[in-house]
Amino acid sequence: MLNHRHLPALMAGLAFLFSSTGANAADPKPVRVGVLGLDNYQAVAYTQLFNDPKAAGDLAGLRVVAAFPAEASPDIPESVESLPKWKAEIVKFGVELVGSVDELVRRCDAVMIMSLDGRKHLEQATQVLKAGKRLFIGRPLAASLTDAVAIMKLAEQTKTPCWTSSQHRFSPGFFGMRDHPEVGRVLGCDVYGGCPTEPHHAELYWHGVHSIETLYTIMGPGCVSVSCTSTPVAESVTGTWEDGRVGTYRGIKKGALKYSATVFGDKGVSVAGVYGHGVPVKGVVPTGDKYMGYEGIAIEMAKFFKGGPAPVSAAETLEIFAFMEAAHESKRQKGAIVRVADVLEKARK
Repeated sequence: MLNHRHLPALMAGLAFLFSSTGANAADPKPVRVGVLGLDNYQAVAYTQLFNDPKAAGDLAGLRVVAAFPAEASPDIPESVESLPKWKAEIVKFGVELVGSVDELVRRCDAVMIMSLDGRKHLEQATQVLKAGKRLFIGRPLAASLTDAVAIMKLAEQTKTPCWTSSQHRFSPGFFGMRDHPEVGRVLGCDVYGGCPTEPHHAELYWHGVHSIETLYTIMGPGCVSVSCTSTPVAESVTGTWEDGRVGTYRGIKKGALKYSATVFGDKGVSVAGVYGHGVPVKGVVPTGDKYMGYEGIAIEMAKFFKGGPAPVSAAETLEIFAFMEAAHESKRQKGAIVRVADVLEKARK
């Protein structure tokens, strides 16, 4: 039988239980995301995914609430042409345009830098990182290795989580090759893709970075030296990993264009999938499966913005950019072998 002297404590306990249950059942406030730079279609693509009222799983629980357009880069025609178009488009998803970076960071919990121009990213990232906001930076991370190093150093100094990646890294047909049952342990990889350049960015940073990140997605980090052969038809970059594995990148300048790879393993050799689609089965690349263009990386961004770890480390990111800078230096030295560590050390001085 219940002793009446225990009744007040029991009632208080029940009240706490019901109030706690109600609080847990309520939908939590979404993570507020801000966009810095609107001359890049990806700003709209990610906003559409995050602000979709039917978003489920990892993509649920975020809301792009504000965007600072920033100025177009006058020497990049794509920037000038795209900015007004994507400004008009992003507001259709309930995003408010604000007048400064300071106002942007006040309104959000996390930021996506989407400016096309990598020359702007150090200045933009500095404002966001000093405000302590979790940060994703769209490719290219920077227009130079010294700027890339400075961004990651500032993230470390401010203890603010920050990362960058190509969307190609999270394409199922690429990351699925790292442990493909028909390939086994990856011993080498030949990646190929488009290689347009802009005069104001280090050559491979502008677009070649997407396929070079695919190379790292499949091979993993650990490249020690790079050599480059350059012609009007292609950029051919060969990297040697510390365990003797070899990976190559063919930057296509002329001819048919495709983004994929051939992967060599201890069990077999296979073509990789094509961008946006799944892994091949017995050499057949699927194209009728669900297309995962921006969704793959958006899922990783969502997990990060909610407090998860950066899915690509600063060390690997800087190695990728040092790999590209080593290729540029090799090209300047007419194909000489250049050590990745030497290039990175120089950029850090």
